[in-house]
Amino acid sequence: MTPRSICLLCHNVRSLWNVGSFFRTADAFAVERIFLTGYTGKPPRKEITKTAIGAEAFVAWEHHSDPLPVLERLHRDGWQIVALELTPQAMPMDDFHPGGRVCLVVGHELEGVPQDILAQSDAVIAIPMLGQKESLNVAVAAGIALHHLRRR
Repeated sequence: MTPRSICLLCHNVRSLWNVGSFFRTADAFAVERIFLTGYTGKPPRKEITKTAIGAEAFVAWEHHSDPLPVLERLHRDGWQIVALELTPQAMPMDDFHPGGRVCLVVGHELEGVPQDILAQSDAVIAIPMLGQKESLNVAVAAGIALHHLRRR
């Protein structure tokens, strides 16, 4: 397996249980840091701890109200910014070949990743959907994408 640095940026995620799931999944896939931006909840919160089962205590994280400066800094430092979003321009995840340093961006459960973040992204990827529904829970989708990034 190729070593790859991965970070996760979660913007305006409402559910604290989703945030907890991000921490637990980030631990499973050796995510280096989680950036919680906008009004995404942050530890300490019992809802996060319940789902993370304590992973929030050892997965590095930062909170920033504005994600754009974080993304600009990551980009300057050589990170590839990859938004996970259903857009007409999104590339199927299986066709995406990540670089050595990737920041996966996920957004609001209903509204998704905002346009200003998509504009700063190097790629927009989507998980191919085979069923009737057009989307997955954001934490589930992030887990699938992180697995893909770690194994690709």
